[in-house]
Amino acid sequence: MTTTKNTTATATTAAQTLAQAPILTRRAEAETCADPSSTMTLLAETDPGQGGFTVYRSTFAEGAAGAPSHFHTRAWELFFVISGSLEVLVGEEVTVLGEGDFLAMPPHTPHAFAAAKGSEADVLFMFTPGMDRFDYLRLLGSVMRGETAPAAIAASSERFDNHYVDSPAWRAALESRA
Repeated sequence: MTTTKNTTATATTAAQTLAQAPILTRRAEAETCADPSSTMTLLAETDPGQGGFTVYRSTFAEGAAGAPSHFHTRAWELFFVISGSLEVLVGEEVTVLGEGDFLAMPPHTPHAFAAAKGSEADVLFMFTPGMDRFDYLRLLGSVMRGETAPAAIAASSERFDNHYVDSPAWRAALESRA
């Protein structure tokens, strides 16, 4: 009986391994989305129905806006600052992440981000489980370039698990930049 269980477990593990093949994205082959203040390099996204993850890299121009205050109900959003500085709202507290800093934002936590005043930012973003973020980033770029009406973002909140909220702390942080 023990042998049968081990064989079954091994067969299940082998099937899972085949279903979860490695993902390699070469920089030269990665899709990019751009808007006036940032470029997003889409690195990897797995089927949201399978859990998994979404990973992309964003480079922000000096002082550029990133995302207004929002939260996700189903996914963690992870930030890793490759270079520069990123100003981030965490709940109702604003902090600055520098090169090498990592932040894991749990579901239901309001957050926002922008390149810190006087700084560019190069940031690796990860979501787990994956959330069809690539389609959201394509839509966002289209809105930012004036090709799509801004109402399309609000209409997509459930699909992309992106729920915008007001944050007095984030508004104050943005006003202090002026």
